[in-house]
Amino acid sequence: MTRWIEVSITADGEASEAIAQELHKWCHQGVAIEQTGIPPDKWDEDEVPPAKELIVRGYFPENDQADDIKAQINRAIGYLNMLYPMPQPVYNVVDEEDWANAWKAHYHPVRIGKRLIIRPLWTEVEPLPDDVIIALDPGMAFGTGTHPTTQLCLEAIEDSMPPHLDVLDLGCGSGILAIAAAKLYATKVVAVDIDELAVKITLENAEQNGVAEKIVAQQGSLETLITSARRFDFMVVNILAKVIITMCDQHLGDLVRPGGTAIFSGIIDTQADDVEIALRKTGLEPFARRQQGDWILIEAKRPAL
Repeated sequence: MTRWIEVSITADGEASEAIAQELHKWCHQGVAIEQTGIPPDKWDEDEVPPAKELIVRGYFPENDQADDIKAQINRAIGYLNMLYPMPQPVYNVVDEEDWANAWKAHYHPVRIGKRLIIRPLWTEVEPLPDDVIIALDPGMAFGTGTHPTTQLCLEAIEDSMPPHLDVLDLGCGSGILAIAAAKLYATKVVAVDIDELAVKITLENAEQNGVAEKIVAQQGSLETLITSARRFDFMVVNILAKVIITMCDQHLGDLVRPGGTAIFSGIIDTQADDVEIALRKTGLEPFARRQQGDWILIEAKRPAL
């Protein structure tokens, strides 16, 4: 029986995204970010409180490369610690069957916004007549609906995105935001990620949710998009503040058609002003913010001609 090594790191919101990006290099089938310390009776409807701590969790095989992978993870976290205080990784060995079920123990259906319900594939829910259900396997890639940055994007898509638009999900992860856009209002969604696995999982999740005909998922980056002729009515960017700022220097705003809207998440409240300055430099005009705990989402428009 194959055995797996579980690596878990408990961190605050700002650190968790950076940790997840590092662990994703070595962990099988992606990395999960889960909320911790929330009582079970608070999972219903809109009662889920912001998590003070998050657990970043992933798995890799216990084989001849395991010690080397541990050393690389420890080295990567050590480098991050030079920029921001980081806890030490915790390693545990689990059997194949335990690993397969480990993802499932940490996820519950969650209601977001007015109509959206995110549910793991192995659970069932009783929806209201107008509910929109997105079914995902949270163990597959980034984006499970539990992280505040994702929840803010889902709320903004539901509230702010007009119907019949061409949409870009830049950094699509599991495809959760692309699927939400396709199920709610979008005519066509282009989902782009630098990670080949994320593209594969986005396509699988789109098929599972019955919106494969609306979603084009492809491996690529801002550079690939800028050099194409494609422009979008609505853009979703759920990455990190530092990456968003860098992208603004690389003409990120050019991807949005005049009069179009873009939403940006993955931003800690102390970073929001710097991100807005960068957005203005790339031709976008911030007009609203949403907040959950320490996390901020910025909504911006490209002025009409």
